[in-house]
Amino acid sequence: MALLRNLCTSLITHERLITTVSKAKELRPFAERAITLGKRALAADAPEGALHNRRLAAAYFFGGNTNRVPDGGYKRPHAPRTAGVAALDKLFDELASRFAERPGGYTRILKLGARKGDGAEMALIELLGSETKEVHEDEKKEEKKKGRRFFGRGRKKEASEAKTAADEKPAKKTAKPGAAATPAGKPAKKKSGGSSATPKTRGKKDAGE
Repeated sequence: MALLRNLCTSLITHERLITTVSKAKELRPFAERAITLGKRALAADAPEGALHNRRLAAAYFFGGNTNRVPDGGYKRPHAPRTAGVAALDKLFDELASRFAERPGGYTRILKLGARKGDGAEMALIELLGSETKEVHEDEKKEEKKKGRRFFGRGRKKEASEAKTAADEKPAKKTAKPGAAATPAGKPAKKKSGGSSATPKTRGKKDAGE
């Protein structure tokens, strides 16, 4: 029972689960009975009936708030919500309304082949309707991954390229139309004014005079 409660809690929380074929076959009716109790609570006329079905369905999940802080104290922190409590809330808030018009068969089992090591037959058990939800979540994850870089190296490279491009643009604007273009990274040669004679030749001319 502890094993089935563990599997049922994970199945309701994540809506899909990979396990062995034998465990998946045992889990399937166990989880579907819990979903049926959620549908009965949704269709109950009196709130007492809904509460009764909720208490019955709680036996299919982990007991919630096992590490609960005892009552009676000043500003005690609230107990964290465990997986069993979250799965129970999801069952009655979301899954019960999803399968309200379906008479049964809320799960499917897909065989995945033998597992390496012990050769056990593996299977994927999932709730119906979870495939569309997973596709949207995968698309969102891919969009987030596109903007990421390894340790921010890509961002630094893009920032440096943008900075160099911004520095080169004003230089092109201020250049004169008649000036000769110089290769990038090399300073332009300055034209020497006056006589082209070197200091040595100047000294010889002075001595001759």
